[in-house]
Amino acid sequence: MRNTLETRLGIFFALAIVAAVIILEMIGGMDFLRHGLHVNARFNNIQELKIGDAVKMAGKTIGRVEAIELADQQVVVRMKITDRTAVVRTDSKATVKFSGLMGQNYVAIDFGTPGGVPIDRPDQTLESYEQADVANLVTKLDSVAGDIKKITGNLTDVKLDDLVGLAVDVIKENRTNVYAILTNAHMISEKINAGQGTLGRLIADDALYQSALSTVTNLNTTAEDVQGIVEEAKAVVAGIRAGQGTLGRLTTDDRLYAEITEAATNLKEILQKVNRGDGSVGKLVNDQTLIDNAKLTLQKLDKATESLEDQGPLSVIGILVNPLF
Repeated sequence: MRNTLETRLGIFFALAIVAAVIILEMIGGMDFLRHGLHVNARFNNIQELKIGDAVKMAGKTIGRVEAIELADQQVVVRMKITDRTAVVRTDSKATVKFSGLMGQNYVAIDFGTPGGVPIDRPDQTLESYEQADVANLVTKLDSVAGDIKKITGNLTDVKLDDLVGLAVDVIKENRTNVYAILTNAHMISEKINAGQGTLGRLIADDALYQSALSTVTNLNTTAEDVQGIVEEAKAVVAGIRAGQGTLGRLTTDDRLYAEITEAATNLKEILQKVNRGDGSVGKLVNDQTLIDNAKLTLQKLDKATESLEDQGPLSVIGILVNPLF
C-alpha cells in the first residue's frame, strides 16, 4: 500500500467513523436505528428529564426517551423500548427517578402484575407514578433547620441562673399552696399504704387477687372443656370419614348411591309407562273411554234414582222383594 495523502485521509476518516459509532453506541445514540415499541407516559413534573435519557426496568436499560411534549397541562414523555426481552404490560407504571442527588434522571417502568396483558401495539399510554420532588424536600429541610437554629439561638440568650432564680421565686410566692399540695400527697400515700379507699383496697386487699385467680382458673377450665369438645368433634368426623355409624355409612357407602340411582331409574320407567298409557294406572290416567263410561254410569244411576222417587215406598219394596220369590 502506497503511503499517499489519499491513503492517510481514508484511514483517518475510517477511524473517525468507527469512533463516532462507538461513542453513539455508548451514549445510546444508535437506538434510533433499532426497531422497538413506542410507549407514552404523562407526568406532572419530569424533574429535569431530557431526550436521550435511559428507560429502565429493574435497573436494566431497555430503551431511551425519544420526545418530551406539553399537552393538557401535563408533560408527555414518549419512549422507545428496544430491548426485545423486556415485557411491558398494560398495567405497568412509569416513574421518573434519579440515580443519586447529582445523578442523571431516567424513566423506570415496573413489571406490572403477572396477569397483565403485554402491550402489542405502539403509542399506548402507561399509568404514571409521581415521586417526591427532591428540591422541595431540600427546601423544607432547610426551613426546618433554620427554625431549629432560631430556637437554639433564643435558648443561648437565657442564663441558667435566671431560670433557677425564677423557679425559686415562684416556689416562695406559692409556699403555702406548695406545702398544702405536699401534705395532701403525703396523706393520700399513707391511706393507700394502709389499704384505705378504692385504690388502697385494690393494692392491699387480697380479695382482688383471689377473684382474678378464680377467674383465670375458670377460664382455664372452660378452655379445657372446649378443647375436649373439639377433640370429640374430631373423633366424630374421623369416624364418619372411616364409614363408622349410620352417618358414616350413608356418607361413604357406594351402595346407597347405587340403590338411590336404581330407584330413580325405576321410578322414571314407571312414570314413562303411565305417560304412555301402559298398565292399569296408565289406562286410568290416559284412557278417555273409562271416563266416558263412568259419566254414563253416573247418568243412568241418576235416572234410576229419579224413577224410584216417582214411585211410592210400597212399589219400591215390591221391586226389591220380587226377585227373592
